[in-house]
Parts: sequence; C-alpha cells; structure tokens
Amino acid sequence: MTRDVISLQIDDLSQFARTLRAGLANPPSHVEMLGQIARAAGYRNYQHLRAHHTPAPKPDAKRVDKALRYFDGQGLLMRFPGRTQMQWLCLWALWARLPAREEMSERAISARIDSLTAFRDAAQLRRSMVEAGLLTRTLDGAVYLRREQQPSAEARALISAVSARM
Repeated sequence: MTRDVISLQIDDLSQFARTLRAGLANPPSHVEMLGQIARAAGYRNYQHLRAHHTPAPKPDAKRVDKALRYFDGQGLLMRFPGRTQMQWLCLWALWARLPAREEMSERAISARIDSLTAFRDAAQLRRSMVEAGLLTRTLDGAVYLRREQQPSAEARALISAVSARM
C-alpha cells in the first residue's frame, strides 16, 4: 500500500508542542518535546530547526520608495543621490543590469553605465561601484568585472521595482 504525502505547516511550534503534550499520559518537558518534534522532522535539535527556518529579512519599503524616486519611468537613473547609503542602494539597480562574468574595458563599462542613466557621469558611477564592492577592476583600471554577490533585501526589492518599470 502506498503512502499519501501529507504536508503540514505549523505556524507556532511552541503552541503545537503544548497541545501535543496535553494529549500524552506521561509527557516530556516542553523543551524535550520541541526537540523530539524537531528530530522527527529531520533536524538534529530544536536550534537546528530554528536556524533553517529563520525568516528572510523584510526590506524597508520606505527606503526602497525613496530610492525608486531617483529612477524614471523607463528605469533610468535620473540623478545620483547625495547620501552615500542611498547612492549604494541605487547602484544595485545598475549592477543588476550589467552582464555577469564578462570582462569589460573602461570604455565598454562607461557606455553600459551611460545607457542606464540620464545624467551621463559614468566615471563617478564606476568609481562608486568599485568602492561599494559591486565591481572589481585590474590594478591599471583597464578591465572591469561585475562582482557576483547576494543583494540585500532592500536591493532586491529595488532591482525588481526598477525592472518592472522597463
């Protein structure tokens, strides 16, 4: 006889453990019960389960909206923000539109950056992207490469909002 797979999502594991303990004749302690549930789910212990199910950080929507004001309806960066933290957030939207794992000359990266902005200051944006760790360059500055990394939650939200405008 085949088994049916039944998926179970528990919003509050602590309350689930309390309810389960109440139905047992000789219940273990609450902490022991959490450990047993975690092991039954395939984890080493309760801490291991919690580490794997930590919710992803939520983006600061207010900050993303502020950054989005620097982009026009076609997704072009209209002007460079004055505050460094806002600059670096806006640079992520440009970073996402650069080709991955492709070496580019200074002229090529400048042309690419100019196509993503309305104010044409590729040198400043290039330097800022290197400073922010989004681009790497050779010592002589002749070759640039997008540095692959995981954007923050706010950067991901901004990237998708700018992409939606295109």
